[in-house]
Amino acid sequence: MDEVFRTIKKNYIRLYFTSASFKCVIIQDNYIKTSKYNIFTFLPINLFEQFQRVANAYFLVLLILQLIPEISSLSWFTTIVPLVLVLVITAVKDATDDYFRYKSDQQVNNRQSQVLISGSLQNEKWMNIRVGDIIKLENNQFVAADILLLSSSEPYGLCYIETAELDGETNLKVRQALTVTSDLGDISKLIDFDGEVICEPPNNKLDKFTGTLYWRDNKYPLDNEKMLLRGCVLRNTEWCFGMVIFAGLQTKLMQNCGRTKFKMTNIDKLMNTLVLWIFAFLISMGIILAIGNTIWETQTGINFQVFLPWDNLQSSAVFSGFLTFWSYVIILNTVVPISLYISVEILRLGHSYFINWDWNMYHSQTNTAAVARTTTLNEELGQVEFIFSDKTGTLTQNIMVFSKCSINGHTYGVELIETLQYPPINKTACVDFSFNPLCDKKFKFYDGSLVEAVKLEDPAVQEFFRLLALCHTVMPEEKREGHLVYQAQSPDEGALVTAARNFGFVFRARTPETITLYEMGRAVTYQLLAILDFNNVRKRMSVIVRNPQGQLKLYSKGADTIIFDRLDPSSEDLMYTTSEHLNVREGLRTLALAYKDLDEHYFEVWMKKLLFASTVIENREEQLADIYEEIEQGLKLLGATAIEDKLQEGVPETIACLNLADIKIWVLTGDKLETAMNIGYSCNMLRNDMNEVFVISGHTLLEVQQEMVMTGLTGTMFVFFLQAHALEPQLEHVLLELACLCKTVICCRVTPLQKAQVVDLVKKHKRAITLAIGDGANDVSMIKTAHIGVGISGQEGMQAVLASDYSFAQFRYLQRLLLVHGRWSYFRMCNFLCYFFYKNFSFTLVHFWYGFFCGFSAQTVYDQWFITLYNIVYTSLPVLGMGLFDQDVNDQNSLRYPSLYKPGQQNLLFNKNQFFLYTLQGLGTSFLVFFIPYGAFSVIVKEDGSSFSDHQTFAVTVATSLVIVVSVQIGLETHYWTTINHLFIWGSPTAYFAILFTLQSNGIFALVPTNFPFIGTARNCLSEKSVWLVILLTTVVCVVPILVVTFLPPLALFQQVRHLQQSRKKQGPQEQNLRRVRRTSSRRSAYAFSHQQGYGELITSGKNMRMSTVSTAHSPERTAHNSNWVGNVLKRKNEVSCISDESIEAPESSNRAIQTPKLQPTE
Repeated sequence: MDEVFRTIKKNYIRLYFTSASFKCVIIQDNYIKTSKYNIFTFLPINLFEQFQRVANAYFLVLLILQLIPEISSLSWFTTIVPLVLVLVITAVKDATDDYFRYKSDQQVNNRQSQVLISGSLQNEKWMNIRVGDIIKLENNQFVAADILLLSSSEPYGLCYIETAELDGETNLKVRQALTVTSDLGDISKLIDFDGEVICEPPNNKLDKFTGTLYWRDNKYPLDNEKMLLRGCVLRNTEWCFGMVIFAGLQTKLMQNCGRTKFKMTNIDKLMNTLVLWIFAFLISMGIILAIGNTIWETQTGINFQVFLPWDNLQSSAVFSGFLTFWSYVIILNTVVPISLYISVEILRLGHSYFINWDWNMYHSQTNTAAVARTTTLNEELGQVEFIFSDKTGTLTQNIMVFSKCSINGHTYGVELIETLQYPPINKTACVDFSFNPLCDKKFKFYDGSLVEAVKLEDPAVQEFFRLLALCHTVMPEEKREGHLVYQAQSPDEGALVTAARNFGFVFRARTPETITLYEMGRAVTYQLLAILDFNNVRKRMSVIVRNPQGQLKLYSKGADTIIFDRLDPSSEDLMYTTSEHLNVREGLRTLALAYKDLDEHYFEVWMKKLLFASTVIENREEQLADIYEEIEQGLKLLGATAIEDKLQEGVPETIACLNLADIKIWVLTGDKLETAMNIGYSCNMLRNDMNEVFVISGHTLLEVQQEMVMTGLTGTMFVFFLQAHALEPQLEHVLLELACLCKTVICCRVTPLQKAQVVDLVKKHKRAITLAIGDGANDVSMIKTAHIGVGISGQEGMQAVLASDYSFAQFRYLQRLLLVHGRWSYFRMCNFLCYFFYKNFSFTLVHFWYGFFCGFSAQTVYDQWFITLYNIVYTSLPVLGMGLFDQDVNDQNSLRYPSLYKPGQQNLLFNKNQFFLYTLQGLGTSFLVFFIPYGAFSVIVKEDGSSFSDHQTFAVTVATSLVIVVSVQIGLETHYWTTINHLFIWGSPTAYFAILFTLQSNGIFALVPTNFPFIGTARNCLSEKSVWLVILLTTVVCVVPILVVTFLPPLALFQQVRHLQQSRKKQGPQEQNLRRVRRTSSRRSAYAFSHQQGYGELITSGKNMRMSTVSTAHSPERTAHNSNWVGNVLKRKNEVSCISDESIEAPESSNRAIQTPKLQPTE
């Protein structure tokens, strides 16, 4: 395409794609699609995906061979029915998964929006909105498409939006319409709107938009500040009108979502390889037997041609061997029966239901259960090595709580003694704020001495809260008398202003020139003279006010290191005291507070400088910064605040436990460095002993490269912070190597697409199983990229859930999903596959040995009905029972000993070596099952003196021995016995004998004599004592070596845990109540407000003074975190990875063991 431009005329947009050869017009609709199939593409695409499994293609080839009568000794029906059954079951499962995605798409597409049609506003479905439509949005509504803001209910075309779906940030952002369109609030004016827009083509850059509006012979520049993107929520604005620029899949949100990929587990990939090996092995056996047939026909078979002449097609011994080769390929194909794939799908479905039914992953507050949205990845949950987590809404609740403070050298705020029970236990009662009728009843504080200091009119305390009530950009709204709602630029500001409100300094109202407080019930109005706004360089904000007494005051708050550098020498002692207090505020977001009395004359001179700097054209920001710096000197310190960014319940414990399982957790967030660092400390990803922290923050390729080189030369690394600039293609390999040396990696300032790039980088080059977890639309891309995507159904919509493979309500459930369900699924699937291959090699290779004794004629050993029913009836249920219900240790011990998870990461339970060992075992069993009866029958006789010379008796003896051996073998392999296991394992031999005697009875033979030729064989054979002795001898010889091999090696970790588990059952239940105390560590100073330029200029201009109704969110109860318990657990990581016999036998109350609440088994 040479040119892309858009024309807006009469409320529609035409998108032209022009080239030398064509020109077309496209009107893009707003329909979205995350499902993979439709009614026409489902069959071809799904079949293509299914035949990517080598086994399916292999069985298709076998089916074709069985249709050739000259080589087939088995009916084609025996292959086509199982193959079709597998394809249908898998197709139904895939269709069901995709149907749920389709339903979710339809829910979004069918949302209603008001669209200007034919001169009036009409309700229209989202999917019917077209590029160029004018739509009306109302407060708290989602934006339906990427729209150009035309006008709003607020002055000057302002509106407020929340972008949590896009970047994970819940602080409000301001958008403003062009001045020339801000008065288009009437429908009559909007009808006459015509213009042309030239803009960039659709792209995934969330923070950038470039375009130009041509209207009324003028042109107006358009940027991102004029756009409302799909996924945003309109807040604090009664209504607004906008013109659709990008719709549907062209919106920036959908451009960042990535494509839905076909996910295949490692076991599936390994199975593809093993099927090729088995096929090669099958070909080798066929060649050996074909050569044997050729030699036999040449030397021996020629003597039988007198009464057994060759068919017309069979012209020579060599050609006879060629036909025999294909016959044996068909007979021996049961080394990989198609029933294996049916069984695998049943197991995966069952494991998915166990996740869905787990009440320990049910969140009662939101009535949300865990959901396995796919059934193909369960065993992969037991092999995860890397977790990539979003921050906001995933690790945190995005709720800020005023936790502690230091005022004039005194600390306020009580440490909590927390237990694994919820809520935490407090040394003191919650402060009673009933004296303040305007208090926020959800606010909690646990130190009554601070209220007493306020009531005693302590000057420093009152000035402290006065500063918090004045120095901010919060907008108040009073829905009714005394019911205040604050709209804050960041949750931090809201928490500080709410704290001042509860302690008697209530921020009640503001105008461009004044701020009104209620100080201990008295209305006090301050004249607002200037706002020295926040930005990332200043890391502070200040206000200059005149109090009712006429005094000029400058109030400032910011990062402690920034404020301390600007203090008056008289505050030096207080600075050291406050700094010591801050050093123990572990994991909290700290701010220092200071003030300054201003001289009237000095202020007048300074204001003239400020006004001049505000009007210059060049270097305005630099000159303003210098003016601000001049007056923000010689400050007097008041104290500091410590705000807790509330984590979700159980996040530190979950991260600690996952670390013990050798799972590496990387946090990928769009937030700034300081915010991410504070959360890292809060959730114990960052700890005291991590004294080397590396930040890659360069803004150019060269800077980043130099930082990486310097970082790599410093030796051992503990923590690695990197920003989006480090993700350049030229640096990705260096980045990956450095990051993998670190204990903790936090990526800051990354876009949704860059999150996916980080995941793909690890996935591609480390060849490790990756899991991505998030709760917002900005996480969809990485969720789709990772091997496993987990969505949290939180406060940021359902996009992450819709794109995920698994979903639940809280991050802490990830621990149970991986360490219990994931480990069990991997353990069960591996044991299932090992046993399945063993029993089928034992069954099939008997034909190979028999070939040497039947003239290589492709004659089967067993009765045809035994061959048909072996995998369907005789051995199917026991192996399914094991694959569904078996467990080496229960769920409590799976959580208590995270090291049990490591075999899955190392792929120890099912790999090529394991397959080879079980193949050898099956080969040995088939050898013994064939040759022991063969040798015995050559020397023993029946009770009447006759010999065992018939093929049918031999077939029944071998088949019976085989069924008993494999049944005993699975009994030995079973770790966890249930009623169902007993029924399946011991019921299968019972069913075998019942069916055997039925099929070889006189009655069946009388009905269909041609299909049941073994009349009376079972009755005659199994009535002989010598036959039962042969069966017993065969069983013992096959099983004893396995018993010896099983008990010779030292006990594995899971066996030690099983012994401990059994001993605890005998002792009875023991109550656990582990106390946790918050840890202490070095301070992190963070001005944790919005990363964007503040809105001070907007407030003083008066443009945003008319506010509308919004609602506040209820603050959940306190979440426990930052515990010494977690620190102790992490310190013993290496000890747990190699648990000794002594540690296994240690008392349960030992602080070296991981303690978890009692959990009920889910199965």
